[in-house]
Amino acid sequence: MIEDLRAMVVAEEFDYPLLMRCLQGYSKPRDRVTKWLKSGAITRVKKGLYVFGERYRRGPICLSSLANLIYGPSYISKEYALSFYNLIPERVELITSMTTQKTKIFSTPVGNFSYTHLSLAKYTPGICLKEIDEAHFCLIASPEKALADLLASHKSIASREELLEHLLENLRVDEEKLYKLHLPHLKIIAASYQNARVTWLYDIVGGKK
Repeated sequence: MIEDLRAMVVAEEFDYPLLMRCLQGYSKPRDRVTKWLKSGAITRVKKGLYVFGERYRRGPICLSSLANLIYGPSYISKEYALSFYNLIPERVELITSMTTQKTKIFSTPVGNFSYTHLSLAKYTPGICLKEIDEAHFCLIASPEKALADLLASHKSIASREELLEHLLENLRVDEEKLYKLHLPHLKIIAASYQNARVTWLYDIVGGKK
C-alpha cells in the first residue's frame, strides 16, 4: 500500500533503489510502482527519481536538494542561489546550477532545472553544503561563487564600471550585502576563474579604484 511507502520514506523525494528496498517484501513491486504512477500517488521527476503526489505529501518538495539529484555532479548557483541568500529581490522560478557535465535543461512535473557547464578547475572553490531542514541538504554556491558564476559569462560587460551598474541596476543586488562579501574567499574564486569580470567583482568588493 502507498501508505506503507509513505511511512518508510522520510522526505518527499526518493530514488528507485530506495523505492525497491521499501517494496522488497511485496510481490510484483514494479507493477505497484506503475499503478502508483498512473494514479498520481507518486510522480516521476526523471528516470529513477520520484516525489510523492500532492495527496501524500507531508510538506513542500525541496527543489534545491532535488536539483543536486537530477543531474550531477552539480551545485545550485547563479540567480537561484542569489535569491536563496536574498542578494537579489526577485523570486527565481528556474533552478539554476553549475555542473562539470554538459550544459542541459530539464523540464519536469515539479519545475525547470538548468545546468551550465563549468570546467573542473573552476568548479570546486566556493561550494557549500547547506542544511535546508532535518531531512534535506544541498550543495550550493557561496554568495561570492554564485555571483562569479553568473558574471563570468556576461561578455558584453566591458569595464568595472559597467559591471557595477549591472549588479546594482539590472540584477538589483543588495548594495550593503555586496560590499560585505568575503574578500579572501572571493580572491580564491577569482584566481581559479582568471576571468576579467570576476576580477572586477573582486576589485569592486575590495574598494579598488
